[in-house]
Amino acid sequence: MANSLKIFTGTANRELAEKIAQYLDISLGESSINRFSDGEIWVKYNENIRGCDVFIVQPTCSPSDNFMELLIMIDAARRSSASRITAVIPYFGYARQDRKDQPRVAITAKLVANIIRTAGADRVLTMDLHASQIQGFFDIPLDHLYSSPILAEYFKKRKIPDLVVLSPDIGGVKMSRAYAKRLKAPLAIIDKRRSGPNRAEVMHLIGEVKDKNLLIIDDIVDTAGTLVKAVERAKKEGAKNVYAACTHPILSGDAIEKIRKSALKEFVMMDTVSINQEKMLSNFKIISVANMFGNAIKRIHNEESISILFD
Repeated sequence: MANSLKIFTGTANRELAEKIAQYLDISLGESSINRFSDGEIWVKYNENIRGCDVFIVQPTCSPSDNFMELLIMIDAARRSSASRITAVIPYFGYARQDRKDQPRVAITAKLVANIIRTAGADRVLTMDLHASQIQGFFDIPLDHLYSSPILAEYFKKRKIPDLVVLSPDIGGVKMSRAYAKRLKAPLAIIDKRRSGPNRAEVMHLIGEVKDKNLLIIDDIVDTAGTLVKAVERAKKEGAKNVYAACTHPILSGDAIEKIRKSALKEFVMMDTVSINQEKMLSNFKIISVANMFGNAIKRIHNEESISILFD
């Protein structure tokens, strides 16, 4: 029992946790998560975890309830004498609030990092943080996974001719350049400016896209405003087909309707968050990150290097 590997899940994305456990050839840990009539969350581990290496899988979207559930699960594991607690957060909510970009606002990503540590987590495992500097907000070890090897391999196999990787904004250039390098494709950039939260306006498209097939890469697609405007601008500039890929398909508000009405050829997304089947369109494709997370968990448990996963 001592130092044995245990994987538990919250309610945010049980399907992903089950796939991770299946990859590791272990059973998902048994726990009870209930809510009182007023929404208060209650957690109990239904098996002994004293001295165990515990991994809790819980993305934090929609952030508030799922984040609170994660904190309570961490606290319950700490009070149950787990030897080490790793918060496995495939999608780290509040990552877009990583700096004080105007007066009298919070740096909520730092606050969330502090609360996770205070709850009792010994380390964090996550994927494609919206801002890489968030790694420095944690005073505990953080392992940062990247979806690029999985997505790049998928599009390599597609062998799309005349492919150009299009960054939907200046902030995504680094990520898009990495994909362009992996796919041996040119890079184009959209100069986007925001007029407010969840509101984007396309200004300029930098690069040659006429008669090309475009691949738009983003880490988060929330309201899909940025994505759809990028598709519209690309088609206006004479692009043939436009593909898109993202790590975290939040798809809030009227995002599905926007994408449905757009000229997007295919939208490839990871399963870091749970996708309601009612939201699935015919041009949607989901690729699982379970094997990558499973491999990372195994390496953390065995005190082995994570970076080898990206060599």
